[in-house]
Amino acid sequence: MTKEELMRRALTLAEESVRKGGGPFGAVIARGGEIVAEAANRVTLDCDPTAHAEVSAIREATRRLGTFDLSGCDIFTSCEPCPMCLGAIYWAHLDHIYYGNDRKDAAKIGFDDEFIYQEIALKNADRHKPMVNMLREEALNAFRMWEEKEDKTCY
Repeated sequence: MTKEELMRRALTLAEESVRKGGGPFGAVIARGGEIVAEAANRVTLDCDPTAHAEVSAIREATRRLGTFDLSGCDIFTSCEPCPMCLGAIYWAHLDHIYYGNDRKDAAKIGFDDEFIYQEIALKNADRHKPMVNMLREEALNAFRMWEEKEDKTCY
């Protein structure tokens, strides 16, 4: 499939999602022009705030390919990824992000992620959600264990 065909599939998934009562977002993950996984937004349908189209497509692609590393794959999404999805895309090592609507288009219909983008740039103490560092010395134990583990799988 061409990039345009893959993007059109993501757009179709977004439209189908709206018709089914979901959010207006769709995503396709492809490798070499072949669809590996696809998903639509299911936040309200599944009562899951993490069920964005991109995250759901990543979960499906990793299951199908049997790896957490999606290097060699691209994502086609109906809208510019929100901060959560962008983070997931980076963690999954997808090669390229192709998107239709941008974040300003999303804000015009009530999906304004700009606040979260701004929060990320702030110091912890300046964020709207209080962040309290607790039991750091105890928490470091798991990190020490990881650091010393010889047979770990890095990601």
